[in-house]
Amino acid sequence: MDSKEINFIISAFTEYNPFMKTEDFMEWFAGRKEAHKFKIELIPFNEMREWSFEHSTGNLVHSSGKFFSIEGIWVETNAGPVSTWSQPIINQPEIGILGFLTKRIDGILYFLMQAKMEPGNINTVQLAPTLQATRSNYSCVHKGKKPHYIEYFLEKSGSKILVDTLQSEQGARFLKKRNRNIIIETSKNIEVLEDYCWLTLGQLHKLCQHDNLINMDARTVLACIPFMTYRISGIRADNLFETIDKRKMVNVDILDSDTFKSQVLSSALDTERHLKTSDEIISWFTELKIRYELEVERIPLKYVKNWQCSDNEIFHDEGKYFSVIAVSVEADNREISSWTQPLVKSQDTGIVAFIMKTINGVLHFLIQAKVEPGNFDVIEMAPTVQCITGSYKQDKPLDRPPFLDFILNLPPDQMRLSTLQSEEGGRFFRENNQNMLIEVGDDFQVDVPDNYIWMTMNQIKRFIKYNNFVNVEARCLMSSLGFI
Repeated sequence: MDSKEINFIISAFTEYNPFMKTEDFMEWFAGRKEAHKFKIELIPFNEMREWSFEHSTGNLVHSSGKFFSIEGIWVETNAGPVSTWSQPIINQPEIGILGFLTKRIDGILYFLMQAKMEPGNINTVQLAPTLQATRSNYSCVHKGKKPHYIEYFLEKSGSKILVDTLQSEQGARFLKKRNRNIIIETSKNIEVLEDYCWLTLGQLHKLCQHDNLINMDARTVLACIPFMTYRISGIRADNLFETIDKRKMVNVDILDSDTFKSQVLSSALDTERHLKTSDEIISWFTELKIRYELEVERIPLKYVKNWQCSDNEIFHDEGKYFSVIAVSVEADNREISSWTQPLVKSQDTGIVAFIMKTINGVLHFLIQAKVEPGNFDVIEMAPTVQCITGSYKQDKPLDRPPFLDFILNLPPDQMRLSTLQSEEGGRFFRENNQNMLIEVGDDFQVDVPDNYIWMTMNQIKRFIKYNNFVNVEARCLMSSLGFI
């Protein structure tokens, strides 16, 4: 058993924290908000500094040619009821870094978290990874300061890499966008700056169940954390946690209990009682990549059909989907103190939901193979339902996403989790989705449509390890599943 997996799961079972008790966190977090001055205002496009619409293309670009641009794409596909369309999309070819700095202290792995302001955050400040930066940010294209702790991620000698993978972002909004999701363990003495704190993984899983508290960038990296690959019946608390003082841990007897938390743990660790093997899942995924066609062509923004551009907004003719707006930002704790930029604004709250069912004695998640225009390779594994509900209000039942009506009419006793979680505040304006975990019983059929498949948490984690399999919405939803 890999020692890093032991350290991750011990941290996941630990709420004891001499540096920041969970009950003290909210007071600390509120204090970080009050300690700084933030101002975000909506502005017309022509008041943006260093941003403009290109005359030849109509694309919205930065004068440096860096950061990102708002361009157009034309899409043709055989997936879904709409076969062709065009739309604006964020083109950000840079690979950014989303990174946690961790350290083992008295045998417990702690994560260095940042109270970070982003202009699009619903509540201005959210809990973020140690480092969250594009290449333009950490190479100081903005002519400001470098992000804190960047040196640990650029010069990793003397550190141990625990997680390191390229992961996609929203395929409906970004064109083939990826970030490096990385977790580094250091043995060096770390100066903890005033907007940072140490938290255990168990604390983070608990905080993920609060509305709009932990940002998307932190949640996607948390989802990349591997746990052990042991047969659950071979694990007992007595030997699993013998390396650590169990008085610091919470409810290690969960292994012998019959609760939802124990079902989650079993699904995370069990490698034998899955409905489908890894080879069957890969074959299913490959077959759908061949079946679905997706042609995406970059086009000038001014040639995108059914979209309009006013002085203040780029928007769809029917007021659906999303719009692009501009904001002016002032912040006294960022790399530069003021800037302007475009942001994407959703027209409605969405739903991101997993349906879960116990199969062969182990909790399985209903995974969807989802085609989105910004995907690197046609499809990615997505939650059971992932949509902006307002976009489907007028659609015929057959044109609505599968299982959407089932979820909208769900009895309350089947809901295991329901929280509002924000999208990334550096590119999206006050956008959040209803994140839901729904457990169904024996009356829910195991047989599902061809583009769906049942997978355990252990299997999902294995596919997250590799690039471009599991989408960001599924990863972020998985991050809310803890054991305490």
